[in-house]
This record gives sequence, C-alpha cells and structure tokens, in this order.
Amino acid sequence: MAFEGLSEKLSAAFKRLKNKGKLSESDVKEAMREVRLALLEADVNYKVAKDFTATVAERAVGEKVMESLTPAQMVIKLVNEELTNLMGGEAAKLAHANRPPCIIMMCGLQGSGKTTHSAKLAKMLKGQGHRPLLVACDVYRPAAITQLQVVGSNAGVPVFERGTADPVHIAKEAVAHAKDHGNDYVILDTAGRLHIDEQLMAELKNIREAVSPQEILLVVDAMTGQDAVNVAQSFNETLSIDGVILTKLDGDTRGGAALSVRAVTGKPVKFAGTGEKLDDLEVFHPARMASRILGMGDVMSLIEKAQQQIDEKEAEELARKMQQDTFDFNDMLDQFRQIQKMGDIKSLLGMIPGMGKQLKDVDIDERQFARIEAIILSMTEKERRKPDIINPSRKRRIAAGCGMRVEDVNRLLKQYDTMKQLMKRMKNMGKKGGRGMMMPGFGGKGNPFGF
Repeated sequence: MAFEGLSEKLSAAFKRLKNKGKLSESDVKEAMREVRLALLEADVNYKVAKDFTATVAERAVGEKVMESLTPAQMVIKLVNEELTNLMGGEAAKLAHANRPPCIIMMCGLQGSGKTTHSAKLAKMLKGQGHRPLLVACDVYRPAAITQLQVVGSNAGVPVFERGTADPVHIAKEAVAHAKDHGNDYVILDTAGRLHIDEQLMAELKNIREAVSPQEILLVVDAMTGQDAVNVAQSFNETLSIDGVILTKLDGDTRGGAALSVRAVTGKPVKFAGTGEKLDDLEVFHPARMASRILGMGDVMSLIEKAQQQIDEKEAEELARKMQQDTFDFNDMLDQFRQIQKMGDIKSLLGMIPGMGKQLKDVDIDERQFARIEAIILSMTEKERRKPDIINPSRKRRIAAGCGMRVEDVNRLLKQYDTMKQLMKRMKNMGKKGGRGMMMPGFGGKGNPFGF
C-alpha cells in the first residue's frame, strides 16, 4: 500500500517522543532528522523534505508545545497540519464552464494510465449527473482508439472518434458535437510518448490553442517517484497544467510524488487512482491523505465509498429485517456483494483509525468472497430463507454442489449465527442499526474468510 514504509518510519520517530515526559529542543531536532530521512527514503524531493522539517521544527520548539502536557501529540499534530499544507491544504475542485461544454484535456507519457483514467473521470462525472463525452485524440498508439471505446463502453459514456485524422481537427469536431448533443463535459484523451519530446508538446499546444480547455490534467504514475514530479514540472512549463492525477497510488509506492508535486510545480493533485476498476478514482483530499500517512485512518473516504454503493431502499429494507429478526442468507449475499463493489478490502480496513498496523502482516484473500458466494448459491431458495433447516445431509449436498468441504459450510453457518446474535444485541440496545453495511467475518477465530 502507498506510504506504508513512510508511515512505519514516522510512527517509530514519534514513538520515541512519546516516551519522553517533556521535550527539549534537541529532542525535536533529532525527531525531525528522522522524519527528513523517512521523507527522503519515500522519494520526496530533497528541498521539499528539508523545508518541511525546518518548518515543523520551528513551530515545535515554540513555548506552547514545550509546555503542553502532551508535547509528543502536539508535534504529531503539527506534522499532520504541515503535511496537509504541503499537499495543498484543501481538495482542489474540477473546473466548470459557464457555457458548456467544459473541456478537459488529459495529457501524460505513454503507459501512465491516461486512457483508463479518462474513462474513470468520465464515469465519476456521469455518476454526479453530468453527460461527459470521451474523445479519441491519440491517433498514433496501436489500438488506442479501441481501448478508449472499450473502457468508455464499460463506463457507459459515449466515445467520439474520427480514426487517424489530425488530432486538432478531431478535438474541434468533438466540441461542436458536444454542443449539438448536450454533452456538458468533453474529455480529450491525447497522445503520449515514451519520453517528452518537441513533437508531442507542439501537438498538445496546438490542441490547447484550438479548443481552449478549461482544465488541463496531467496523468502521472505515482510509482515512478521523483520522475513523476520531473514529468509534471516539464509539462507544466510547456502547457501550464491545472492539476495532476496520480495513478497506482494503491500500489507498493513510496509516495514521494504525492508529497512533492504541489511544492515543486505549484499545481495540485486533484485525483488519485487507487485500483484497476473504473470506480477506483478518488478526489485527492490532502487532509485525509495526511491522516492516512500518520496512521490515523480516513473515515470520511470510507463513508463516501459506502454511500456510493449503498442503495437507500436496500438499506431501509435491511434495517427492517434486522428489527424483525428476518435477516437471511440472501441478505448476507447482498452485503458481501456491496462490500466487494467498494474496492480492495485491505485498503478499506486501512481507512479505519488504528487498523493500519494490525493489517500490516495480515494476508487477506479476497477469493474467499467467491467461495462464500458459491456456498450460498449452492443452497436452495428455501435453505437461504430458513437456514435452520440445513441438516447434515443438506450440508453434504451444498458442499458437493460448490466443490467445498462440509467444514466450510459449517463455518459459514456459524458466521451467519454470529451476525444474527450481533443484530439481536443491537436491537435490544435500542439502536437503529442497519442503515449501513455490515462487515461480517473480519477477525476472530473460525471466520469463513480464513484470514
């Protein structure tokens, strides 16, 4: 996961501070030296790391911090604030046009994920009630147009293409088409190169001058570290970009690009790609990212992911079933499917405060979802509605039908009983639970996930 190494090193530095009742100036300087080394190892720009720790140290040796009852916590608070400032402070919003369509020009090097993230952005906009149009302006890379058509179809967004015509003419025709057909966003998927060259930049400048985009977004691969920052700097000097989309922020990346882009280029990271699915695109919130880096979780992002996937009527129905104690295997299957839609489970759990460290060495096998689904689907409709009738012979039939063992069926039944008991306790306590998703099976012995 992104920032994992940085989070561990920062935690180690702060742990030493927590062991001290009061902090001296030398304590702060030693801690900041470790923080600076951690940032450099995370591939943060040297000047950015140096300025960051100098700012924190200057604030930390202030009288209020030194005299506070919990000076270590005050230092962590300062680091959190400065990390947030370093990444831009507030989440940067996408531009909009007073007279639609709003034109978004996507640019970047080949292999950065530009085409896929054009579709991800289009799907996000569509989910917000907009009518985006994807435009195939990459006429050089083999199958680039076909790729955009495929991801556009998966996102449910139309794709405008004119084969291998001049990209400048394609862009102009697409804008005219959008005006005629009521598309309020036009997303131009431009060509990339393996490296920055004059021909690429000249074409991008020509497209910019022809259609005057309200937003120029640069797509960069977060796993390339400082190279991503250097690419952003070069594109910004030529095109004056408006923002950055960082891809592969869910991977084993050191995170330096996310922390350096704003400081080096002056341009904000607006979105982060967090997976391979078209739904795996997040608005980049500096404050939330700072909390993740410091192991404080990111509850707001977790809530937003849940809200995107939860159907309000289904939630109300689940609440009713919990109140009436009629929750069955059909409902359990729906819960699993909704959780799967939210994305990588380990990443989701990592958003819960305090869970990051606990999950470090935990191997979560998401294939267990498919196995559990297979067991439930092997049941008859009557068995799903009335699990109490599942006797030993039925268990053997269910296990044979899904290629599992009877022990696997027993574990799932036990997990179901545990969920039922939990719901009864919630009901007896007078809570109105059930409007969100349950997270069954995490932790404890004998859970059906097997982790």
